[in-house]
Amino acid sequence: MAALRWISPRSAGPLAAVVLVVACALASMEPAAAAGPRTAAADYGIPEVRLINQAMRAGWEDARLVPSPQATDGEWCRRVYLDLVGRIPTIQELEAFTKDSTDDKKLRLVDRLLGDAYVDEYARSWTDVWTTILIGRDTDNDLVSRPGMRQYLRRSLSKNLPYDQFVRELVTASGSNSPGSPNFNGATNFLSGKMADNGIQAAARTAQVFLAMQVQCTQCHNHPFNKGKQNQFWEFNAFFRQAAALRRFDGGNDVVSVELVDQDFAGEGGDPEEAEIYYELRNGLTKVAYPVFIDGAEISKSGYLPGTMSDGTAYGVNRRQELADMMVSSPLLTRAVVNRLWGHFFGYGFTKPVDDLGDHNAPTHPELLDSLSSSLEEASFDTKELMRWIVLSEAYGLSSRTTRGNSADDPSMGERPMFSHFYLRQMTAEQLYESLLTATRADLTGDAEERARMKDEWLGQFVIAFGTDDGADATTFNGSIPQVLMMFNGPLIKAATETGNGGFLDTVAASGMSNPQKIDRLYQAALARQPTRREVAVANALIAAREGDVTAALQDVWWAVLNSNEFIINH
Repeated sequence: MAALRWISPRSAGPLAAVVLVVACALASMEPAAAAGPRTAAADYGIPEVRLINQAMRAGWEDARLVPSPQATDGEWCRRVYLDLVGRIPTIQELEAFTKDSTDDKKLRLVDRLLGDAYVDEYARSWTDVWTTILIGRDTDNDLVSRPGMRQYLRRSLSKNLPYDQFVRELVTASGSNSPGSPNFNGATNFLSGKMADNGIQAAARTAQVFLAMQVQCTQCHNHPFNKGKQNQFWEFNAFFRQAAALRRFDGGNDVVSVELVDQDFAGEGGDPEEAEIYYELRNGLTKVAYPVFIDGAEISKSGYLPGTMSDGTAYGVNRRQELADMMVSSPLLTRAVVNRLWGHFFGYGFTKPVDDLGDHNAPTHPELLDSLSSSLEEASFDTKELMRWIVLSEAYGLSSRTTRGNSADDPSMGERPMFSHFYLRQMTAEQLYESLLTATRADLTGDAEERARMKDEWLGQFVIAFGTDDGADATTFNGSIPQVLMMFNGPLIKAATETGNGGFLDTVAASGMSNPQKIDRLYQAALARQPTRREVAVANALIAAREGDVTAALQDVWWAVLNSNEFIINH
């Protein structure tokens, strides 16, 4: 991402501008530092970590791949902070880890990041992740309250709600979706914007997100390449026919909240005792569907909600409650979340995409997927435990630099991932925002929701500039001209590289460190590594070009580093 920054005549001459081009180019190159030594993989006495290590080694051997060496301490530390709490480490956090010489320092750092010390940051980061998964990045949907969704997620993640309970609450939620409204329940936002057209999106996204089943592919016809049948979609959709999203207006046309309620469903045939729904085959024939789970389990056909007759006889069924019961009892639930979280930490799941575990899409490591799924259930659906197992594994700790022995392991070229090296991937927009704040020590005030609003405003610029249609997780930093301009000239970068505000750059410039130490400090803060000799040489040339104005030279170096490819890549 090399480009020329505009420099005012007051701040620099032509030589500095030329040198800055070189600085940008160097800062965007992959560092030349060697990876850590090849050592025996530690499992820390954790059976699941040992299981992952053994499965990965067996896969490498079968594929005749030689794994990369271990990442450096700085690389691994930066990586695990990004993946667990959504930001790069502060320079103090980085130094505390890299200077630690104990054998179990990785284990202790992971436990700390997943423990009470970072609970707020963990909840903030994973609120970003799950908000995108559940409702996307679209901020214009008036049927969804992003503050309501985030409030529910922050509270759930702060108390580490077991995953089965988390899913149950989202699938069965009722109440108002907007904070401050009567009967508020933020969990309703998962479904509040998906109930149009008889809940087609509610059915499709519930199956896709939580069961990794792409039932929407069979809405109109049987799937041509797998066992998916059209009836499966409509039988799953039938579980949502008692639910309704009721809009509450402000006296005009603006929706102020949405109330998600359960109500009796008479069925499309008008008989609530057997509340059937109809769908049409491609040949024009009409078929009937009742609520049936993906594995074929049936529930009552009644459309009545549960009640008791005058003689004490119980009747009716809450279809969403029944669906939740079957979902949390299904092995599909744990397989889906294991695959999703594996994809979060490695860039690729055991399948591509991560939310498709159909029979047609075989996983790369089926036994490991099944074993981790069983272990998660035995761990009472504690996803923090699953995260702990993954990030402590040998595969997660490998260098991102390929070798002759594993250069063929390249999922970006369509190959099945074998995880013989760490796959480079760009930060999410949320990670970039938080990492810029961390690296520059930008001061943020306000409560969690106010900070989230400020972040949304910043992210909104990228969604527009990046040209995404739905604001979904496809938002990436791929070097397009609008993205480059947004990064180079955006207000956050401008604030990060300004001097005179007592921020990080001022602190470094005013310190008693030598010039090389100051340059080193900038690279450590942003990239978790020391500068290469070539980068030091460029920095020295900048100082000379600035005629000894060290602060101005540091400002140029800092700008170049923050705008480098390396800064926005999780490596």
